[in-house]
Amino acid sequence: MTKVEILGANRFKTYTKTRGASRAIIVRDGMILLIYEAGSDLWIIPGGGIEKDETPEKCCVRETEEETGYLVLPLQEFTTLFEYYEEYCYITHYFICEVTGSGRMHLTQAEVHRGVKPKWIPFNEAMDIFSHHQSYADVSEEKRGIYLREYTALKEYLKTP
Repeated sequence: MTKVEILGANRFKTYTKTRGASRAIIVRDGMILLIYEAGSDLWIIPGGGIEKDETPEKCCVRETEEETGYLVLPLQEFTTLFEYYEEYCYITHYFICEVTGSGRMHLTQAEVHRGVKPKWIPFNEAMDIFSHHQSYADVSEEKRGIYLREYTALKEYLKTP
């Protein structure tokens, strides 16, 4: 498993807050499952924040079902990203997962408002979308950071045996 650091230009000398998350890489037949937010035209790998007393694996399973309606089995944690922005250290665990069944989506009202929907797209298209992270630097630092994170994770995924 690899560990990768992303140092934001706005990072403080030391961080005082930490936030953990898990994300699921689900690929089949050359397609990857992503989340699309229609309201902001944002693509993201399924996942979210780790809750108190929750393991990264359980978070991955819970968040994937909530956002996509798919039940998954994490097969391998292949990378962990450490991102530093302002006073935060964001730690994101990425798992290669396989779909094991159907569950039920549980979107928050905010996610419904943002138009969150799961979508299968060609893997190469996802790489292309995320590769343009720097083009958002002057528009949205949040989107730039998310796309850089996802692009970095997918590049690490391509290195896995």
